[in-house]
Amino acid sequence: MTVRSMRNAAAARRERGIGRRAYVRLADPAAFWPQPDAATIARHTTAAREIYAARRRRHKYLPADLFGEPTWDILLDLYVAARESRRVPTTSACIGAHVPPTTALRWLRILEARGMVEREDDGKDGRRTFVRLTPSGLAAMDGALRALCERMVELADEFRPRKA
Repeated sequence: MTVRSMRNAAAARRERGIGRRAYVRLADPAAFWPQPDAATIARHTTAAREIYAARRRRHKYLPADLFGEPTWDILLDLYVAARESRRVPTTSACIGAHVPPTTALRWLRILEARGMVEREDDGKDGRRTFVRLTPSGLAAMDGALRALCERMVELADEFRPRKA
């Protein structure tokens, strides 16, 4: 069985509501939150890029094996790529997760099963596929980044010296 036929079979099972595992799907975040404006998208993209970079910087000070959250790394990477209109090959998403490829592929399959990401074939090269956030995944990331940004602003205000 090829990867493409497995993916098609899995999609058909999902449409019928059956599968190997029963995953709880979140309500579509796009239904709750309006599409952010250009300034908000730019702010969220900058935040996502900085969060991803900060996760890499901490390895200078702390052992890398203490931390493991490949799903968040994948989601941040795909969010930035989506907002920059870049296509991400599956292999690049795996490398960006900073875990063994089999681990990253497992998490990509889980994210795909939960409707957060989707894969698309490369029309020119049958050996390559691309991965991207679904509209629901993009809306969920916008919501998560909005909450993070709001809290960071609150914290910055708390730490700002008060004038006497």
